[in-house]
Amino acid sequence: MSVRINDLAPDFTAESTAGTIKFHDWVGDSYAIIFSHPRDFTPVCTTEFGAVAQLAPEFAKRNTKVMGVSVDSVEEHVKWKKDIAAVAGAPADFPIIDDTSLTVSKAFDMLPADYYLPGANRTPANTATVRSVYIIGPDKKVRLTMTYPMSVGRNFAEILRALDAVQATDGVAIATPANWMPGEDVIVALSLDDKAAEEKFGKLDIKLPYLRYAKAPK
Repeated sequence: MSVRINDLAPDFTAESTAGTIKFHDWVGDSYAIIFSHPRDFTPVCTTEFGAVAQLAPEFAKRNTKVMGVSVDSVEEHVKWKKDIAAVAGAPADFPIIDDTSLTVSKAFDMLPADYYLPGANRTPANTATVRSVYIIGPDKKVRLTMTYPMSVGRNFAEILRALDAVQATDGVAIATPANWMPGEDVIVALSLDDKAAEEKFGKLDIKLPYLRYAKAPK
C-alpha cells in the first residue's frame, strides 16, 4: 500500500546505530526526515550520508531529526560510518536503521512493484530503487516524499529547501512558488479573499486574480 502525503507515517521498532528506536517516539515533537539507500559501502550512498552529516547543524536549527535506512546490519553501519566521516569531514551522528529484513522499506513503500527480493546475497542492483526521502511532521504525518533511481545522487540542498517550504506553509494559508527560497514572497491561498489576506499578511502584490504574493509570515 502506498504511503501518501498526509498519511500517518508507519510506526516501527528497529535496531539502529543509536540503539533500539521506536519511530514515533523518536520523532517526538520534532520534524523528521527518513531517507533510504541501497546498501552500505556503495559510492553514491557514501556521498549522500556525508552530505547529511555536513548539514547536521542546519537540520538542528529547523528542529528536524534525520534517520538513515540501509539494508545492512548495525555492525556494517558502524564500520561504514568511518568512511562517511572520512569523505564528509564530519561524523555521521544520526541513527542508521538496520533494515536487513526490508521491514521499514516495505512499510514506507520504498521498493519497486516487484519488491519480492531474494533474502540473501543481495547486491545494490537488487535494491536499486531504495533511495527515498520522507519529511514527517510533528503530528507524525507525511508532508513530502521524493524517490530517486540508484544512479542519481540526491541534492540535499533541495531537500533542505523543501523542508523550509514545508515548515513555512504548515498550517498557514500560503504556498510557495517555483524555486522559492526562504525570505522570498509566498503565494496567498485562494481560500482567503483579498481583504482577509491583507489583514493577515499586509499589502498584496497581485499578479493575477488567482496569483497573489505576500511577505512570508515570520
